[in-house]
Amino acid sequence: MRLHRNLVFAVVDGLIEIFNEGSYADKVISKQLKRDKRWGSRDRSFVAETTYDIVRWKRLYAEIAEVKEPIDRKDIWRMFAVWCTLKGIKLPEWPQFEDTPTRRIKGRFDELSKIRKLRESIPDWLDELGEKELGDKWDVEIASLNKQAPVVLRANRLKGDIDTLRAALVEEGHETETLKAYPDALQLQERGNVFATEAFKNGLFEVQDASSQLVGPYLGVEPGMRVVDACAGAGGKTLHLAAQMDNKGQLIALDIYANKLKELKRRARRAGAHNIETRTIDSTKVIKKLYNSADRLLIDAPCTGLGVLSRNPDAKWKLQPDFVAKIQETQQALLVDYSRIVKPGGKMVYATCSILPSENQEQVKKFLKTEEGREFKIEKQKTILSSESGYDGFYMCLMVKKDKA
Repeated sequence: MRLHRNLVFAVVDGLIEIFNEGSYADKVISKQLKRDKRWGSRDRSFVAETTYDIVRWKRLYAEIAEVKEPIDRKDIWRMFAVWCTLKGIKLPEWPQFEDTPTRRIKGRFDELSKIRKLRESIPDWLDELGEKELGDKWDVEIASLNKQAPVVLRANRLKGDIDTLRAALVEEGHETETLKAYPDALQLQERGNVFATEAFKNGLFEVQDASSQLVGPYLGVEPGMRVVDACAGAGGKTLHLAAQMDNKGQLIALDIYANKLKELKRRARRAGAHNIETRTIDSTKVIKKLYNSADRLLIDAPCTGLGVLSRNPDAKWKLQPDFVAKIQETQQALLVDYSRIVKPGGKMVYATCSILPSENQEQVKKFLKTEEGREFKIEKQKTILSSESGYDGFYMCLMVKKDKA
């Protein structure tokens, strides 16, 4: 591979912003990709994937390059040289790469790779937490979460079946494969910008990880029901529920962020989902008005997001130990408060994209001991580990509210 100066500078500039200014990697990369209109798909792919790669292996590369926080521009170039060397890419004769100790890089990589927290490039506290909560499974799980996530699409059944979508994508140069255990999923054989396709513009699909596609069906919605998605965000799972309801019934999407619900409305229009009503949670009245009214409730709770590190590698560096405790308090409060939305005989799913039992099974156990929780019983629950599925880590628990009759 021959390195092009303008592409490498785009990567270095992006990394400075991510590491030093606290910017989110996906937002920075999106901005960098608009830097030069002459870039083709390979150029854009190099910028995006190289940036993500160095973010993912930040600690390991910094240790090999012997650089410390705060990381300056010269340090980023040293880390980039490490990336090139480990990828077998010959370093060009640029001033930034002068005196790069190529042999020493390989030796330090072999030496440091014997230590898990360095090999997997994670903070000390996260390594300790993972081992404490997952035990022997932590080794393979964190290794799996450090692999680049595949691109999975969800066919929008409101606009056509999966075969129609597959054919449409082939016409636009995107080969896909079906996934046996995921009836609405297609996986891209090669990464590409599917958002530029006519199929996307016409609402034939959404990009949604395979594990995430299991949450909607777990709720068991039917056309004509009253369904509430209590933490809807921009609506990936809401849109899946609308398709399962065949646009019939009432689907209420709630969130504390009005801007996310605005994005959901835009996506719903494209998807042809007409039974969605958005409500911003701007006071306690919004929830109280819904008490004892829903056939189905989805609480896709805010969490550490440790199950989606493969697609959000910068989360490793943004997460802090105190956040873990705070978010668990929030999860429990949501379970206690929002569970009142379910009517007697109705059902709810509590879901997270975390792999930690303390955010998952333990939260459900704690909830069932509360006054509100005593009205519920577990029907089924499922833990999805990335190391076992090849997709995001998730947890979902289906609970039924006892019928008073």
